[in-house]
Amino acid sequence: MSERLEDFSLGKSMQSKGTIQKVGIVGCGTMGQELSVLMSQSGIEVAFIDLSEERVSEVILRIESMLDDRISRWGLTGSEKKLIMSRIKGSVDYSTIADCDVVFETVNSKKKGTSLELRQQIFAKIEAVVTPTTIITSNTATLMISEIASALKHPERAMGLHFFSPVGKVKIIEAVRSVYTNDETYAVVSKLALLVGKKLINVNESSGNISTRMIVPLINEACEILMEGIATVADIDETMKETSGLQLGPFEMADRIGLDKLLKWMENLYIEFGEQKYKPSPVLKRMVRANLFGRRVGEGFYLYQDEKKISKQGQILNLGRL
Repeated sequence: MSERLEDFSLGKSMQSKGTIQKVGIVGCGTMGQELSVLMSQSGIEVAFIDLSEERVSEVILRIESMLDDRISRWGLTGSEKKLIMSRIKGSVDYSTIADCDVVFETVNSKKKGTSLELRQQIFAKIEAVVTPTTIITSNTATLMISEIASALKHPERAMGLHFFSPVGKVKIIEAVRSVYTNDETYAVVSKLALLVGKKLINVNESSGNISTRMIVPLINEACEILMEGIATVADIDETMKETSGLQLGPFEMADRIGLDKLLKWMENLYIEFGEQKYKPSPVLKRMVRANLFGRRVGEGFYLYQDEKKISKQGQILNLGRL
C-alpha cells in the first residue's frame, strides 16, 4: 500500500500553529514606521495600511530616511536596508492584510476627544478581511482594550500591546489582556515578542497602564515649575536627568511623544480617574493650540531640524506668545 507524506501530516507540522510570517499595521505614523522596521528586521513580512496613496509613499520615504540615518551612524549596511525594505509593503486596501498572522492598530487620530469609536471601527474593518485565527492588537495607551474589542465578533482574539518609542531600543511591551482575551491569543503574542527580542510586561487592564500613568504627572509637574518661573526648560530637563537617571528630561520626553498625543493621554486619564495630577497643564494646551507638537513638526519645548534637536540650551518658553 502506497503511503503519502501528507497522510502522516508531516507537511502540516512544518507550519505549526501560531507561526508568525506576516504582520499588518493599520495607521503608519511614527510608531507604525518603527514597528515596520522592527518586524522586518526580525524576518517578518509587513503590510501597512494608511489613508491615501500619497501617504503610503510618504511613509516609505520616511522609513528609508530612518534607515539611512542608521547607516550614517554605522548601525546598518546598505544591503541590510534593502532587505528590510523588501519586506515592507504599503496600501490603502485592507485586503492587503488578509493573510497576516497578527495585525497592529497604531492610529494616532488628530480629532479632539477620545478615539474609541474610531478604533472600534478599525477593529471591525480588520476582522472583516483577516482569517479566523489572526490576532488583532491595539497600541492604545489610555483606552480600555475590552471596549475596543467589543466591536469584534470574536473579541477573544484581541489584546492591547503598548510599544514604546524608540521601538528599536526599548526592550519591553506593556501587554494587556481584555476580559475576552483567550490563552491562544496570549501564546501567539508571547511568541511574537520573543521573535522581535522584547519582553512582555503583563498589565491588568487599567487606563494608562504603568508607563503613561507615571509619565503624565511628571510632565505636568515640570510644566507647573516652568509656569511659576522657577527654572528654564533646559535646566529642568538637565536636573531630572542628572538626579533621576532618566535618559530624557520631561520636556524632551514630551517633544518625543508629541504634545498633541500627550494632551489626549491626559484628557483620557482625567476623564477616567478625575484626579488633578492628570489634568492637562495650561502650557501644554496652549502649545497644542499653536501647533507646537514637538519633534515631528520642528518645534515644541525645543527647536528641531529633521527631528534632531538643534537648540542645545533648550528654549526659554515664551508663554506670552501662546
